[in-house]
Amino acid sequence: MMNGIEKITARIRADAQQETDALLAQTNAQVQELAAQYEAKAGQAAKEILDKGQQAAAVREERLVSAARLEARKAMLAQQQALMDQAFQQALDQLLNLPEKEYVALVASLIAEASQTGKETVIFSQKDRPRYGKAAVTRANELLGDKGRLTLSTQTRPIQGGFVLSDGDVEVNCTFETLVRLQRRTVEQEVARVLFQSR
Repeated sequence: MMNGIEKITARIRADAQQETDALLAQTNAQVQELAAQYEAKAGQAAKEILDKGQQAAAVREERLVSAARLEARKAMLAQQQALMDQAFQQALDQLLNLPEKEYVALVASLIAEASQTGKETVIFSQKDRPRYGKAAVTRANELLGDKGRLTLSTQTRPIQGGFVLSDGDVEVNCTFETLVRLQRRTVEQEVARVLFQSR
């Protein structure tokens, strides 16, 4: 009888062991399947994160390149502007340093052109008045002929070169600084083309 019970118990144990082994195998299979799924999801997530990171890096690189190009362009434009300023300053310096005969001829011609009545007063800088004033006004009157009754002002102005033509309350600014600045507006593009065409 004991033998029969042991057989039944052994049989129950064997069946239980078989069921346990089957459950463990099934559980291991499910665990491996879940692990494979999560590994695939993790791989996909990692790929997406990497792709997003690469896209973000590409966008950042593009922005940095764009910013660098903009800075380079700004620096180039600033340099070109400085060269343009230098070119027009040189033009002004050349006018201011003309030999006396040429300076007087140029100023006299400009006075005659700017004169409306021929009776204006001509105002020079403190430096130019004693050096060129009388000669320039005399020559301008000669250029105006019978109409020329210009006078040299006793006043002076803080200007670098050229003159101011005064007729009562009306003044015409013909200083070299102003003439170069006005000329710059009309010829700046052409000067830029000449200066920078080979760059």
